[in-house]
Parts: sequence; structure tokens; C-alpha cells
Amino acid sequence: MRVNSAWRLVRARTARRVRSGARTWRSSLQVRVITTTMAIGLVALAVIGVYVSQRMRDGLFTARVDQVLVESARSTLVAQATFDASTANSGTDVQRLLYVVARAQRAGGSGEREVFLLRAPGQKGGGVALNGAASTFSLVGLVSPELRAATATGGQHWQSVAWPVEVGEEPAVMVGQDVEVRGVGTYQLFFLYSLQSEQDRLDFLQRTLLLAAIALVALLGSMTWLVTRQAVRPVRRAAEVAERLADGHLSERMPERGEDEMATLARSFNEMAASLQDQIHRMEELSTLQRRFVSDVSHELRTPLTTVRMAGEMIYAARGSFDPAVKRSAELLQTQLDRFEELLADLLEISRFDAGAALLEAGGRDVRDVVVSAVDHATPLAERRGTWLQVTVPEKSCAADIDPRRVERILRNLLVNAIEHAEGTSVEVTVGADAHAVAVTVRDRGVGMTPDEALHVFDRFWRADPARARTTGGTGLGLAISLEDAHLHGGWLEAWGRPGRGACFRLTLPRRAGIRLTDSPLPLVPDEGPVVEAMQVPLVRGSTDPAALPDLTVGRSDDSPEPVDEPQEVR
Repeated sequence: MRVNSAWRLVRARTARRVRSGARTWRSSLQVRVITTTMAIGLVALAVIGVYVSQRMRDGLFTARVDQVLVESARSTLVAQATFDASTANSGTDVQRLLYVVARAQRAGGSGEREVFLLRAPGQKGGGVALNGAASTFSLVGLVSPELRAATATGGQHWQSVAWPVEVGEEPAVMVGQDVEVRGVGTYQLFFLYSLQSEQDRLDFLQRTLLLAAIALVALLGSMTWLVTRQAVRPVRRAAEVAERLADGHLSERMPERGEDEMATLARSFNEMAASLQDQIHRMEELSTLQRRFVSDVSHELRTPLTTVRMAGEMIYAARGSFDPAVKRSAELLQTQLDRFEELLADLLEISRFDAGAALLEAGGRDVRDVVVSAVDHATPLAERRGTWLQVTVPEKSCAADIDPRRVERILRNLLVNAIEHAEGTSVEVTVGADAHAVAVTVRDRGVGMTPDEALHVFDRFWRADPARARTTGGTGLGLAISLEDAHLHGGWLEAWGRPGRGACFRLTLPRRAGIRLTDSPLPLVPDEGPVVEAMQVPLVRGSTDPAALPDLTVGRSDDSPEPVDEPQEVR
């Protein structure tokens, strides 16, 4: 158990280090450049080192072999001359002669060597039993049968062997050639040369080459680090300044040093930042003036509106004594005054949102009660339009921290919008809740919406069909205000639709302040069975700025996958 725990701990630490290294690799351009340069440099140095090492080894080995071949050939001629000039005729004298020649040939021109005089294979002593001679008999076993057989064919032959020493082995070369001993027959003369000095020289050259490669790699890494640091620091500084600018610190600037490309980049960046700062300041001033203008105009219009309304109410109250044309004018005047008053109220509300002065008076409230109140408010309109309102609420409480006035205003706007476009069909209102959120969907089966209309979901004063008459007298700001109310709660206001199939709006609110929504208790796309021409298209979540729309997601059902439809926009 302890071994398994230790192994798991090691694997966890290794995985953390790998992840940390991967994050560093992805996040640092300097690390990537240095690592890539070092890797390429190491591969190049390894290839060059192997090639140079092999060339040095082959050069040293070839030179030494050529040298020992010349020396052994010369020594063989000397030995053959000795045998030819010898007058030994007895076995003892010939044996002594072999020993003398073996010892005499041990000292070569390039240092000591081992000498072996062995009877050639297939030779007979003619009745005289002669043994071979060697400078060191313990090394006779290094003469391989293959070399002896090759030497018997005539000429000079050599073979690489491993010469055993006190500690390990040394590289060596065995060279052999036939000699004729008068009165005895053919012998094979072998010379054993050590290549340890050449091996030591090769090891020294390789160590020197390795040290030079290490120094070169360190120099290459240092140069790469220095160069990339000079190139990356201004870029990193530019990123930091850009982040500061994005956070609202418009006076932040990059330091300008020198006259190189980086200095040009810093100057261009600072000029761009100064231009952006100037434009943003002008836009802020213009926005402030516009908000102040809207607010001031809205406030200033209240006084004349009050006077006009009082006069209009008096005219409207006395309309019974007017002729039909004047009576109709009095009724129209009263209707437009009501709409004008609603427009002023909406403009004031929008100006409060723009100024950041809107306050949320949240408290614990059952969303079902707010939904019922909004439905009661919209029922007279539904009766006039011949629309059936169907409300589905859960049995359990759907309590949440909400501002009931704002939530009811959202639902009234959605209901009026649905009734306006339901074309006399039913409007379904559904309430759902889970542990984190409460949702309300308003579904109609009227004219629906197109993908192009989805680009302007909650634009102020926007209408899907400008030629379509607005029978309910809306101001064109209701859905924009609803979106702001939903955002003030930290919630979502989303829309789905398709031409000819109607539309569905979903309001999702957190049950407690501070909860970050990740999903909704109710699906946005209606589950109506298989859909012809089903397409995986994102759904639109309301935004006052189409360019700032968040990531779009497809609504989900708890039991089965929902059909995915084209995104539509709130009208």
C-alpha cells in the first residue's frame, strides 16, 4: 500500500510539472524561441559531433593500420633474411633460432609489440618435432583461426582484436605473414600491435569536442535569451499597457527609447493610445450630453404635458356634447397623451440605466405571484385580441431575491409583445425553478421571426416590420428596458423564433444575489417533436449591442434532446 501511495504521489507530481511546463510553453514566446533554438542547436551539434568523431576515429585507425602494415612487412623481410642465412640443422638449433627471432622482432619502429611464430596449418616437421615461438605465450590465443587460414593463402593479412590487460581490454591489430624456415617448412609470423595510444588520443579529441559543444550550446542559449529578451520585453510591455488601457487607465503609455524598430513601435502605440483616449473622451462627453439632454427634455416636458393632459381630460370628459368628428378627435387626443406619458416615463428610465443610477430594490418574493399579477394585467388586452392565455406554474414555491416591480414590468412587456404578434392564437406562460435559478417562458405561435431580425433583438425603437401597425400603442423601449432590468438582477433575457412557428422568450433569474447563472430550468427551444430542416444554429441571448452578444447556446430539455432551430430576435 505504501509503495502504491508513493507511486501515485510521484505520478501526480510529474503530471503537475508537465502541466506547468506546458502552460509556460504556451504562455511565453521567449521560452518557445529559446527551447526551439536549443533543440535545433543540440541536434545540429550532435550530427556534426558524430560525423567529426567518426572521421577522426577512421583517420587515426587507418593511419595506424597503414603504419603497422609497413612495419610488419619490413620485420617479416628481416626475419626471412635471418632464416635464410641460418646454418642451423638440428631441431634444437632451429627451435633456438625461432625464439631468438621472436624476441628480436618484439621491438618495432613504433614501440613494443608481441610476436608469434606458429607452424603453418598442414605442415609437418619432417620427423623433427618443433614448437612455435612467442614473445608472450599467454597471448597466442588472440590469433584467430580465420586469420591463420587467411594468412595461409599467401600475402599479408590483418585483423582487429581486443588485447586483454590488467583492467579491461585495449584495441589492437594482429598482422600475419608466412615465412620459410630452411629444413623445417612454412611458419606464420604474427605481430600484435596495441592501438591504445590512438584510442587515448581519440578520447581526448572527443572530450575536447564535447566541451566545445557544451560551451557553444551555452553561448547559443545565452545569445538567444538576450536577443529574445530584447525583442520580447517591448512586446510584453505593450501587452501590459494594452491591458491597463482596457481597464480604463487611458493615460498609460509605453516608454520610448532609441530609434530602432521597437522605439518606432512604442511611438506608434502611444500615438494610437493618445488618439483612442481623445476619441473616448469625446464620446464620453457626447454620451453625457445626450443622456443629460434626454433627461432634461423628459423632465421639462412633464410640466407642459401635465397642463395638456388636464385640458385633454376636460375635453375628453365633455366629448358627449361634441359632434362625431370632434368627439373622435378628443378620444385620439386622450390616447396619444397616454402614450406620450408612457414614452416620457420610459425615456427617464432609460436615462437612469445609461447613467448607472438604476437601483434594485430586491427582496424575497414568490415569482409565481408576480407572473399571475402580470397575466391579470394583460388579460383585457388578450380578450380584445382574441388570444387565449395559458399559464403553467409548479406546485412548489419559486421564491427568489427579486425586485417585483421590475420583474413584473419585464413580464408585462413580454406578454404584450406576444399578444401583439400571436395573431389570435394562444400564448403559453410557463414557470420553472431549480436550486439556483427561476425561469419564465412566454411562448406564442404567431408570425415568428427571421435570423436577420435576430441581429436587432433589443435595439431601442426597433421594429421587425416597420409597415406593421402597432395596435397596442407601445413606445418601442419596452424590450430594451426589460433587458436592462434582467441584467440588473444578474439574469438572462433570451429569445427564439422561426417564421410561421411563433416565438419563445425566456427570463432566467438567480434565486439568490451573487449566483452566477450557468443554465436555465426551462428550455428555450420548444419541444414540439421532430423539426423539418433541423439545423444546429445558435440561439440569441438579448443584448443592446449586437457586437457584444455573448456566446450563444442551444436550449436543453431535461428528458430528451431538443430540436435546434434558427435564432430569432425579439420584436
